[in-house]
Amino acid sequence: MSGYSLLNDVRVLEVAQLAPSSLGGHLADLGAEVIKVESGPLGDPVRVGGNRAIGDENGPAFMHLRWNRGKKSVQLDLRSPEGKQAFLDVAAGCDAVIEGMRGGYLDWLGIGYEQLRQVNPKIVLCTVSGMGTDGPYRTLGTGGPVFDAYAGLRTVSTPQHEPPTEGMAGSTTPPIAMYALGAYGAMGLLAALHKAQSTGEGSHVEIAGIDVAAAWMPDLIDATLNQDKSIPRPTWLPDGRLPDWPRLEAYRTKDGEAILFGSHVEKFWHNFLRAVGRDDLIEVDLASVDDGAPERANLIWRALTDIFAERTRAEWMEVFLEHGIAGGPVNTIADMLADPHFTARDNTYVVDYPGVGQLEFVKSPVRVVGEKFAPTLPPEVGADTDEILSRVELRNRA
Repeated sequence: MSGYSLLNDVRVLEVAQLAPSSLGGHLADLGAEVIKVESGPLGDPVRVGGNRAIGDENGPAFMHLRWNRGKKSVQLDLRSPEGKQAFLDVAAGCDAVIEGMRGGYLDWLGIGYEQLRQVNPKIVLCTVSGMGTDGPYRTLGTGGPVFDAYAGLRTVSTPQHEPPTEGMAGSTTPPIAMYALGAYGAMGLLAALHKAQSTGEGSHVEIAGIDVAAAWMPDLIDATLNQDKSIPRPTWLPDGRLPDWPRLEAYRTKDGEAILFGSHVEKFWHNFLRAVGRDDLIEVDLASVDDGAPERANLIWRALTDIFAERTRAEWMEVFLEHGIAGGPVNTIADMLADPHFTARDNTYVVDYPGVGQLEFVKSPVRVVGEKFAPTLPPEVGADTDEILSRVELRNRA
C-alpha cells in the first residue's frame, strides 16, 4: 500500500537503481502502483547502500526503506528475450516507465521508447540519469556529489599533505541534486501523463542530475550568461549584500546555540527593536548606499551580536512569536526532531519491521488533508513477480 490516494489510478513500471529510484518513490508516496524491475539475487544496490544497516550488518539501508517503500518488485532478466518480452507485456498495461540507469539503457536493450510506443501509444517514458543522453559525458559513470561538483554547487576540500578525516567526496555537505532529482522527475512525468490523458499521445521526458544541479542556482548562472546586459543594482553594496545585511544574519545566543534573524522587512525590524528596548537603532540609516554604509552596517551587527547573546535560543523564539518578529532557530538534526514545531506537525510515521521492531521515518513533504501517510515497507526482491505476470496473462486472455 502506498502513502496517499492521489495517484491510485496510475501504474508505473520502474527500471532504476540508486538515486533515480527516488522518482518512483515519490510517485508511490502519492498513491501510484510502482512496479520495480530488479535482477539477480540482490536487486537494486540501494538496498544495502549507506553506512548504517537495519537490524544486522546485512540489513537494509535507510535510502532503500525510503525510496522503495510502497512499491512492488518483479524479478526479470532484461538481457534475455523472455525478460524483454515480459517487460513489454507489463509496460502495455502501465501509464509510464521510469528508466533510471545510464541514459539510453533501454534503447541498448532494444526495449526503449519506440518499442514501448508500439505496445502502448500513450506510454510516458521518463529517463533519469546523471549526465543525460547526449553530450561528450553521456557515458560517464557518476553519483550524487558529482552532479553538484559539475555545476559549481559543491565546494570541496582537497588537502595535499594529510588525508581528509570527515565527510565524503571532498565535503561534509550532503548532495543536493541527488535528492532533488526524483522530485523534478516526478514533476516531468506527471505533466507528461496529463498530456497523454488529454491527447492520447505519449512523451519521452528526460531528467539529468547535472541539469538539476545547474537549475538549483539559476541566479548565478543567468547573471554569468548575461554579464554584458546587466549592471550592479545601485541599492546593493559592491560585495553583493544589501546595506541592511545584519537584519538577515545568524547570531550566537546565550546558550551557545544560534538564531537566524530574518527581519529584513521594516515592520519586523521595528517590532524587534521595540521588543528589546532599542528604539535608538531605528534612526540608523540602513537603506542608503554611500561611503558610510559599511560602517553603519557594522554598528548594527555589533549591537545585534550583543543583544542576541542576552537570551537563549528558546527564549528568542518566544520573543519572536510574541512580538511578530521574523526569524527562526538554527538547529542540528537532533534539535529539529525535538523542536516543538516539528513534533506538532506530525512529521514522522512508524512501521513494524520483522525481527527489528518499530522503525520511525520522515513522511513525504506533501500533505493531503484528511489522509494518513502510511506506506508499507519495500518489497523483497521479486516478491510480486507471480502477481504481476499473472495479471499480464489475464489481460492477454481477455
